[in-house]
Amino acid sequence: MHVRNTRDFWSGLLFTATGTLFAVFSQQYEMGTLSRMGPGWFPTALGLLLMGLGLAIVYSALRLAPEDTSMPVFRWRELTLVLGGVAAFAALVPVLGLILSAVLLLFIAATASHEFRLGETLVSIVVLVLLSYLVFVRGLGLQLPTWPTAFTGG
Repeated sequence: MHVRNTRDFWSGLLFTATGTLFAVFSQQYEMGTLSRMGPGWFPTALGLLLMGLGLAIVYSALRLAPEDTSMPVFRWRELTLVLGGVAAFAALVPVLGLILSAVLLLFIAATASHEFRLGETLVSIVVLVLLSYLVFVRGLGLQLPTWPTAFTGG
């Protein structure tokens, strides 16, 4: 038997092994029934689904025509910008509030793309910040500062 796509083959084996471990170790919890599921039902079902997905990937790696399976170059700049934006957001929400912190996060993360365009980014920022405010502050009622205290007089 010849493995035609080694990357998919090993990924499929990893999925299969992880799914098997979840399915086996979740057996220590009560399964319950379909109408009254116990705490072991969900992890068992997910483990079995992951096992099935892994086996399907392994099968396709053995059957598909050869393709370029070399690993792409790791992009450190992009990773650093996206994670840096998230870290800046987490650190600055108490100081700057949700609105300005989200603007900063979205702008920093957007610069990670090689297709960065300022106009499109600004439109995206306005839409995403508005949705974030509506969902998290108004809809869910999270107690997040919306603006810096210097802006709100508090």
